[in-house]
Amino acid sequence: MTFGELYKYAKSVVHPKRLSETAEAGGVGAALLSESGQVYTGICIDTACSLGFCAEHAAAAQMVLNAESRVVKMVAVGWNGNIYPPCGRCREFIRQLHDDNDLTKVLIEDDVIVALKDLLPYDWRHSS
Repeated sequence: MTFGELYKYAKSVVHPKRLSETAEAGGVGAALLSESGQVYTGICIDTACSLGFCAEHAAAAQMVLNAESRVVKMVAVGWNGNIYPPCGRCREFIRQLHDDNDLTKVLIEDDVIVALKDLLPYDWRHSS
């Protein structure tokens, strides 16, 4: 699957909406391509007290629910179509779900793809 196709999956779930006075959802969508070739999508939920979660977390939860944890490719897309690199929390979260996820290819902007390990070059698990 190309990153162009994966981008379309992520963009297809972006539908911003206000849930309450203090919460909104769907401003960012993410798509993860698993080792089996399945695509998992998710949206962000933002709350005023910062207890929400990112779209990558929601997509990863769907993946784990389906007994998978290896992410081959991933992308996150905002309501305006912009590609967003994963935040630090998402980088670390995805990395820890499978020992090979540091090799996950991440689309961080148009035509720029990097390995997850390059977004987190100093792995705390390997410190002495």
